[in-house]
Amino acid sequence: MRIIGGAFKSRIFRPAKNFKARPTTDFARENLFNILENRYEFGNKKVLDLFSGTGSISFEFVSRGCPDVTCVELDRFHYQFICSVIEKLDIKREMKSLNLDAFKFIDRSPGMYDLIFADPPYELAQLAEIPDRILNSNLLHNQGLLILEHGKTNDFSSHPLFRELRKYGSVHFSFFSRVI
Repeated sequence: MRIIGGAFKSRIFRPAKNFKARPTTDFARENLFNILENRYEFGNKKVLDLFSGTGSISFEFVSRGCPDVTCVELDRFHYQFICSVIEKLDIKREMKSLNLDAFKFIDRSPGMYDLIFADPPYELAQLAEIPDRILNSNLLHNQGLLILEHGKTNDFSSHPLFRELRKYGSVHFSFFSRVI
């Protein structure tokens, strides 16, 4: 896993060979952050990264100056990897990692976020429920943005809060917002 921009640009962290997560490709991450950096000032954003895997998206947000990033990862092995990178980068104040089920976090979380990124396994049976689960909860500020990473078999364009789709090879990002 390589951090592609910001203060930690070019830092590389290698998960073990038996790591099960499918990290977002460098190409897709770079393009996503090009879009986000042109739209948002990260210095005042509170970010949530659900189904964090390697934590690469969370590390990109922190590297670009986000002061408050929470990542949620169920797999204990992946969670430990994320914690080890947080330790190595010395970013405990900016980023916290939680070893929890993302759906339980959505249902119980008391906090609100400006940006929410969700990257569930593409084959997850409940993947299509994720936008409504998040958008019907109190997780996202009214001006906030939800970005859902998914494969080509999912189409969210008919969702009333869908705003745009970006495709980078097999990686698709659907953007949702209450703001037009």
